[in-house]
Amino acid sequence: MTSEPPLVLDIDGTLTDDAGRLDSRTFPYLQAWNAPVVLATGKAFPYPVTLCHYLGIELTVIAENGGVVLADGQVSYQGDRERAQAAADAFVERGGDLGWDGFDDVNEWRRTEVAVDLSADEDLLRTVAAEFDLEVVDTGYAYHLKTPGVEKGDGLGVVASSLGRSPSEFVAIGDSENDVSTFRAAGTAYAVANADAAARDAADVVVDGSYFDGTASVLGSLGST
Repeated sequence: MTSEPPLVLDIDGTLTDDAGRLDSRTFPYLQAWNAPVVLATGKAFPYPVTLCHYLGIELTVIAENGGVVLADGQVSYQGDRERAQAAADAFVERGGDLGWDGFDDVNEWRRTEVAVDLSADEDLLRTVAAEFDLEVVDTGYAYHLKTPGVEKGDGLGVVASSLGRSPSEFVAIGDSENDVSTFRAAGTAYAVANADAAARDAADVVVDGSYFDGTASVLGSLGST
């Protein structure tokens, strides 16, 4: 039997259902996986770390679209959170709305960027971002004000090196524009059926199933039980 390859997995839209809830099948699939599993997400750093704890897998994480990497017990940070916050403040001063009512759990623990709800004025947000030399990435769940050149795919290079592997050994699964750099770095890339156009174009294979149904089909084909 062929050994299972290391994985780099997006979370939202990939390990979840269409309502954004973690699919319960994630647990048996990933707990049984006989190779490294990397969680690569746009979410703030504590979220994938917590998910690793509950899954019972090694803490190997690429968070905040590559802004934070945790591998082999070491954390590294890329991206300018202060500049992103200054841009977010300017956006609000000019009539924009970050869109998070009440307690902002989306940004409370974010270290390297600022996330803005998709209801926001995208044109204004992109205008302000450009003035601060930042970029806006639409993950399908939020707009992310981030430092240019900070990508999930770069994080995969750091993780792979810490594991004594090449990024080309990894199989990537994702659904969004922020997965494109991961797809390019990994050996094989799968987009689930709900993926946006950028992810679909960058993937080697677009599977028929959406959300975790699509991910489960890939894991099943690669040997997970």
